[in-house]
Amino acid sequence: MAMYKVEICGVNTAKLPLLSEEEKKELFERIGNGDREARETFIKGNLRLVLSIIQRFYNSGENIDDLFQIGCIGLMKAIDHFDVTLNVKFSTYAVPMIIGEIRRYLRDNNSIRVSRSIRDTAYKAIYTKEMLMKQSDKEPTVEDLAKELDIPAEDIVFALDAIQSPVSLYEPVYAESGDALYIMDQISDKKNKEENWVEEISLKAAIDRLSGREHQIILLRYFEGKTQMEVAEEIQISQAQVSRLEKKALRSMKHYLS
Repeated sequence: MAMYKVEICGVNTAKLPLLSEEEKKELFERIGNGDREARETFIKGNLRLVLSIIQRFYNSGENIDDLFQIGCIGLMKAIDHFDVTLNVKFSTYAVPMIIGEIRRYLRDNNSIRVSRSIRDTAYKAIYTKEMLMKQSDKEPTVEDLAKELDIPAEDIVFALDAIQSPVSLYEPVYAESGDALYIMDQISDKKNKEENWVEEISLKAAIDRLSGREHQIILLRYFEGKTQMEVAEEIQISQAQVSRLEKKALRSMKHYLS
């Protein structure tokens, strides 16, 4: 961890501020009123969150400064879209937004490219689909496209899938009056299935078997969305200890549930 306590993009990471929940709430009220200084303060107060996330991508081979900048973009998007009326901690909402932004960057800068022949197949399929829809007023099947183009259906499916860009569940698909609708909002909720109740009961039992400190760390990390840095600050131990106890707790839970 010491290697990160240097200047990244001109920011001295060893001196990054840490905001309390009360400070976050007050700043968000000011941000809602258009206070740009409050927004800047909130961003600086959450740079530790960005720093903790980019560690997951350290082995990607990308420049750490670039990842930090991209993570900050994800942080700013999270601030702009966060709904303070929801009973959700900002870090819980921001983490997937920041990770999604970094993954999009890594994907877009990946040296792997779809071959020209696969792209040609995909574009032919798209063009033929539009042509057939104009002729019959109904959407053609993959088999219809395969017959028209004399190309195996499997090749068409593969080609069309290859040119699709993966999207984050937190990608906004519609926004009106500042209220964004995300892809995850359109996914059906299967939480009420009986098997999910059983899993939830088992998980609770596994957590309850942990020692007091391990129990607290798991709740803070996975139910309140805190980073290891934030947990360490709250329970007054080092981040290394938090990491060690968290791994031990997860091993104990996995052993109990297996």
